[in-house]
Amino acid sequence: MVLNYKKAGVNEDKARKLVDFIKIKAKETFSKNVLEEIGFFGGFFSIPTEYKNPIFVASTDGVGTKILLGQEMEMFKNLGIDLVAMNCNDVSVCGAKVLFFLDYIAIGEIKGKREKEIIEGIIEGCKIANCSLIGGEIAQMKDVYGKDGFDLAGFCVGVVEKEKMVDFNRIMEGDILIGISSNGVHSNGFSLVRKIFKKKEYKKYYASLGNTLGEELLKPTYIYSPLIYELFSYDFINACAHITGGGIPGNLIRIIPQNIKCIIKKDLWEIPEIFKIIQKKGEITEKEMFNVFNMGIGLILIVKKEKVENVLNIVKKHNYKSFTIGEVIKGEREVKIV
Repeated sequence: MVLNYKKAGVNEDKARKLVDFIKIKAKETFSKNVLEEIGFFGGFFSIPTEYKNPIFVASTDGVGTKILLGQEMEMFKNLGIDLVAMNCNDVSVCGAKVLFFLDYIAIGEIKGKREKEIIEGIIEGCKIANCSLIGGEIAQMKDVYGKDGFDLAGFCVGVVEKEKMVDFNRIMEGDILIGISSNGVHSNGFSLVRKIFKKKEYKKYYASLGNTLGEELLKPTYIYSPLIYELFSYDFINACAHITGGGIPGNLIRIIPQNIKCIIKKDLWEIPEIFKIIQKKGEITEKEMFNVFNMGIGLILIVKKEKVENVLNIVKKHNYKSFTIGEVIKGEREVKIV
């Protein structure tokens, strides 16, 4: 038998057509700083001139095993939004303005519709985050992912003026903790979720959710970047934490200095129904739920008392729900949920 690349599992014709689709769609996200079209060996982006001493902030992340649920439900667009959110939110909480994004899509075989939906989600996410999609990679690896498997990874870069870099030492006793609503489970905890529910349960409709279980779980992660950038621009917040894997305790502890304790009062917001369903079905302890999931709080802001009203007004303008969920006190470095 005469072999060629296609018989080995790599379809270059489909790949070229997909890249052509991406080239057209990506232009919708381009800012004035993007210097070349997608398709070269690298993405070109000029340094914004308004910064005197620019510091670059970078992040890379994926969507995790949520992609398996997307595959089961044949819903892929929201996974693209998730990919942007997981990266851009992390860069934003460092005080940076997100500049550009790149994606890595690894697949067994190009399906066409699936990849286009993912790209459409990435484009939508970049528009929400106000960043440019300037490149990426589509890797066909049937020997690794089989015929239908795939994985996603993203990479983004932001910039912040050196003198405005987030300084965790600004966090003081008396600061207020403001929680910003999540859009459900976001993109963490799916290895546990998938152990709790059988595949056939994802298409079950829950009146309390107004969705099937799968549709609810596949809601895209909120992209908080524009909100965070505005809050930092006005110097209204001292710091903030993106609540991802590790839940509230595991992420908030990353930004608080020594001799500072954060007290979170869990009765100050209504925990969304999806988490109650997960906890009941999986017989999971409350402590474990808070250690794995965001529990309805996708972002936590640490705010001076006198700036709280300003912050709440801006959050409202960005159409997020906010909750005053706790306070900062002196003590051994800890996040305590009571």
